[in-house]
Amino acid sequence: MIPRPVVAVVVFPGSNDERDAAWALGAVGADPVLVWHEDEELPPDTGAVVLPGGFSYGDYLRTGAIASLAPAMEAVRHFAAAGGPVLGICNGFQILCEARLLPGVLRPNRQLEFVCRDATVRVENADTLFTRRCEVGQELTLPIKHGEGAWYADEGTFVQLAARGQIVLRYAEDVNGSLGNVAGIVNDAGNVMGLMPHPEHAVDPLLGSSDGGLLLAALVDAASQHVLAAA
Repeated sequence: MIPRPVVAVVVFPGSNDERDAAWALGAVGADPVLVWHEDEELPPDTGAVVLPGGFSYGDYLRTGAIASLAPAMEAVRHFAAAGGPVLGICNGFQILCEARLLPGVLRPNRQLEFVCRDATVRVENADTLFTRRCEVGQELTLPIKHGEGAWYADEGTFVQLAARGQIVLRYAEDVNGSLGNVAGIVNDAGNVMGLMPHPEHAVDPLLGSSDGGLLLAALVDAASQHVLAAA
């Protein structure tokens, strides 16, 4: 039997989706391990890292700003630099941007209101570690729940990301004022991804959609490959 790859789920004070993420990752074949923000090392044989949703450190200063300086994030930086797959969901996306592991920032929603509903996102690039189980143009139904989810970058950065295929997911409609309807991006190396929608809440049809399972299962695939490559 092929062993389940370890996926580290980093928990910050104020995280509230870490157990949902762990359950969803387990459902698609991972061995999820919760990692406290003060831990300076990731678990042995970690194949991937997930930064979950929530309100880390109460969203004080700026969303994700304090969390980006947590001891565990130094381990995440080293892991990403070595090619390890890292996925940031909602608050995790904000943290990755604040940590400069992804370009741009997440600003308050255009309507200055918290949005909480299902959203349709379109796959713009299916040739990434996180979208390989999808097809270009495929539409996924994923829940969103955020108050500061409008991704923004300067025009040069936006054009560059689009040209390089780093804009991975776009909303089918304007849900929060995000530049170019961006819902998810990857770094230049393609091993770090952030998205505002919550795939961990869309892995069971009983919840209305199982489309999130495609993204998380692809992450688990990438985790297995990373562990084998490091062996």
